[in-house]
Amino acid sequence: MKTNDKQTAGRQSWFKVDNAAKIFPGQNSSTWSNSFRVAFRLKEDVDSELLLKALKKTLPRFPCYDVKIRPGMFWYYLEHNDKPIRVYPDIKNPLYRVKFRENNGYLFKVRYHNNTISADFYHALTDGHGACVFLSTLTAEYLRLRGETIPTGGFVFDIDDKPTAGELEDSFIRYADSGAKYKRNDKYVYHASGVPMPAHTLNLISGSFSFSDFHKISRAAGVSVTEYLSAMMLDILIRKQRAESRKQKEVSIQIPADLRRVFGSETLRNFTICMRVKVDPNKGEYTFEELLRQVKYQLALENDVKEHNALITANTAIERNPLLRATPLFIKNLGVGLSFAVTAEQTTSCLITNLGKIDLPPEMERHIQSGIFFPAPGKVNGARIGVATAGDLMTVTFSDRFADTDVEREFFTALVKMGLHVRIESNL
Repeated sequence: MKTNDKQTAGRQSWFKVDNAAKIFPGQNSSTWSNSFRVAFRLKEDVDSELLLKALKKTLPRFPCYDVKIRPGMFWYYLEHNDKPIRVYPDIKNPLYRVKFRENNGYLFKVRYHNNTISADFYHALTDGHGACVFLSTLTAEYLRLRGETIPTGGFVFDIDDKPTAGELEDSFIRYADSGAKYKRNDKYVYHASGVPMPAHTLNLISGSFSFSDFHKISRAAGVSVTEYLSAMMLDILIRKQRAESRKQKEVSIQIPADLRRVFGSETLRNFTICMRVKVDPNKGEYTFEELLRQVKYQLALENDVKEHNALITANTAIERNPLLRATPLFIKNLGVGLSFAVTAEQTTSCLITNLGKIDLPPEMERHIQSGIFFPAPGKVNGARIGVATAGDLMTVTFSDRFADTDVEREFFTALVKMGLHVRIESNL
């Protein structure tokens, strides 16, 4: 396995958009952008002036976020942004359409509301891990300006350090070296439907509960926390489809996997691929224990370094194709936009992204009530789910394009029936 280059990187005036991010600008439309939010709820209200000061001190440490997006002849690229950065009051419906000329060209926004600091990222910049490192470092610097002594460590970077070359690299290109041919044979699957929310609005419902209590439940079942959550969603969606008395389709859960630990990467850009687990209800009734086994066994086969390498090699091979490389950007955008409009999310019923435990120094953790993560709502999916854990508090957030809340209600009711104490919040 290759090791990371620990050399520090000089100031770069521009970056290539990484392999995973190349499709996102072409998917950007008047109604949808591929964005997500990470947030910390503190134990005291946020001072917006100190937050802006902390942001100005923190941003130079992350040159891959201190950028604006530009169209080239063949690909988009990221260019250093020297315009002023600002912070914003929060809004009820975040993650609406990203417009590249707004926000002084920055592709993320830092927001505040009462005791919460949020960062909304356009996915072309990074994934959940990179955004969480940025927010953790920013929040630590904010707390220092409040007079707290917060050391570096874990997700909290030293803002006086220079970024390494490994932090800025496109790890997809670096590690893609499989000789295998990879092809996914995915069918169109079931999608829960409902009454759509108005344009540029979304239905957010979060439930917070003890991580250690839930971990005991999943461990007793012989599965991980993410596997247990996936089985819960399979169970809910299978039963919902059966109740609708319609032709039964496969139910599929999409689970993004962070490849940094797999390959030893330290990149702060995108380095995630999506695994899928699926069940065909036409094969018969599934008990919850059977669903747990299906999820565990399917992920064990897919969550493998050789499988990951074959997939990222296949993805980068498309980028390296001479014909595609020579295709003008506007034609690429037309192709991506048309493909996304026709096939968007058709092979997955639900997405579950689990950031896991946010690694913070104990001196900082005592100032944090909770960590929150949620993706933008889907195009055809109902609820998409983001999970984050800070301290012992695990928060599961449903980001839904439908006003209906039956899936969320079933999910959180199931947790309560397990004996968990769940605190529910919503933007409605």
